[in-house]
Amino acid sequence: MNLMNRFYDVDNGVIKYDGIDIRKFDLDSLRSKVGIVLQESVLFSGTIADNIRFGKPDATMDEVITVAKTTHIHEFIDSLPDKYETHVDDSNDVFSVGQKQQISIARTILSNPEILILDEATSNVDTVTEQQIQYAMEAAIAGRTSFVIAHRLKTILNADKIVVLKDGEVIEEGTHHELVAAGGFYSELYHNQFVFE
Repeated sequence: MNLMNRFYDVDNGVIKYDGIDIRKFDLDSLRSKVGIVLQESVLFSGTIADNIRFGKPDATMDEVITVAKTTHIHEFIDSLPDKYETHVDDSNDVFSVGQKQQISIARTILSNPEILILDEATSNVDTVTEQQIQYAMEAAIAGRTSFVIAHRLKTILNADKIVVLKDGEVIEEGTHHELVAAGGFYSELYHNQFVFE
């Protein structure tokens, strides 16, 4: 995630975007193509609509409502007395941790990045909220290259390629079915997580 955004550059090898070394891109241009949803979601002082529009300030209200519906947060926002004009700040925090994450995902979808990075986006929420965020993430991932960093395997079951890291080393690669069939670390992790479901 840090290398893709050029928070620092590779010290050997190269990362290419559409065949072009990312070091040849202007930083603003490169970063405008990448959307990130972090483990700790952040809301800014302002209205709920302002928070969703953060990555696309000129978005219409229809666009804001559409992404809120896509991420399953619209009904909650619509139930508030001031709806999308509800002011959010440290003293008026109307959202749960999971709802903040849904707002963060809506904000990212609205900016329409070509590449999406989801960094432990469901790790701080309960299982009911996780299901809502899972729907939001599926909407966000659709039609774009996505990197999903996760310990909860529900998030990555349908990934085209899973890379398993342990102690900073790549220990397995493949699809979910290939990795389960291999009977290694991923398979054990999967069976341990899903034994009660």
